[in-house]
Amino acid sequence: MTDDFDLDAAGLRADTADLVTFVEVLARKLEFSLPAQTTVQRRSKGFLSREKVVDKIHVSLGDFSYVLQADGQASRAKVVRDVTIKTEPLGLDDWVRALAGELSARAADSAEARAALERLVG
Repeated sequence: MTDDFDLDAAGLRADTADLVTFVEVLARKLEFSLPAQTTVQRRSKGFLSREKVVDKIHVSLGDFSYVLQADGQASRAKVVRDVTIKTEPLGLDDWVRALAGELSARAADSAEARAALERLVG
């Protein structure tokens, strides 16, 4: 299952030439797979436009908070009792890899996390 997610994440990373599409697809997958842990902020695509695009993805998993902005800026923060202790910027590939690793580790311990990972790989 971990290998499946790695391959899926690699496929997504290969498409980062179109960053907007990558962020949109990833946001939808994370919202579907981890609805309780994922928050997606959207903004209007243009002035008076009804079409919305992803502005920021925020995923909370255990002691870590993962944030990806639409412009490709990514970070991971260590959070203890709702206080951010450390925030580290990550490259997009490293962010996807770290998130995948955290999901895989949680899937090994939890049936709910395992089901969420299967939906994400889907």
